[in-house]
Amino acid sequence: MYFELFLVTAIFSVGGIFFGHFEQKTPAWRRLLKLAIITGGTALLSATVGRPWVFIWIVGFPAAGVSVHVWWTRKHGIGVMSAEPKDKYYALRGWTDTAANQSQT
Repeated sequence: MYFELFLVTAIFSVGGIFFGHFEQKTPAWRRLLKLAIITGGTALLSATVGRPWVFIWIVGFPAAGVSVHVWWTRKHGIGVMSAEPKDKYYALRGWTDTAANQSQT
């Protein structure tokens, strides 16, 4: 179980470094909840159904999420890796960007 937990938290940490700018306006409690669900789910699966299912959880579900992400962003006219235009991305996430709104007026 420890290897699986190490692996999932390492992936989560590296992902936060490279993709954290997409979560700038996400509340801290929500990001912490996401980490708790991911590590808790990993521990639960490791303890109950075993290592092969944990690797499906660690690799398979994020791969499915990336597929949905690419489809969703293209459908809404947002750059997959750049999240441009920012106003569309922020609106899709339900965020308000007061600095961008003030500079446009």
